[in-house]
Amino acid sequence: MYKKLSPLDYQDQKKQNNNWQLLDVREPWELNVAKISTTINIPMDEVTRKLHLLDNSNPIAVICHSGIRSAKIAEILITHSFKEVANIEGGINEWSQTVDQSIPQY
Repeated sequence: MYKKLSPLDYQDQKKQNNNWQLLDVREPWELNVAKISTTINIPMDEVTRKLHLLDNSNPIAVICHSGIRSAKIAEILITHSFKEVANIEGGINEWSQTVDQSIPQY
């Protein structure tokens, strides 16, 4: 089972363990609108083909627009032996409201 984290909760986790990876599964056009600079960007439909780009020995959080696509990918990561997985609840919209207001909402 994956964790459910708010963007602020994720920030706290990252401060405690700098090895957290942040996987953004939105489409390229969405990244052009709003992007977090520290993310690994792999569109949702490409994640299973590109698992080798991710480190399954380190914790990973998944983010999308609102938290729905990222929850699906979090489930997939669990089934592929990722040990610590989290979904960023509220997605990039919540992130832009609570963590970084310079990121546009769409």
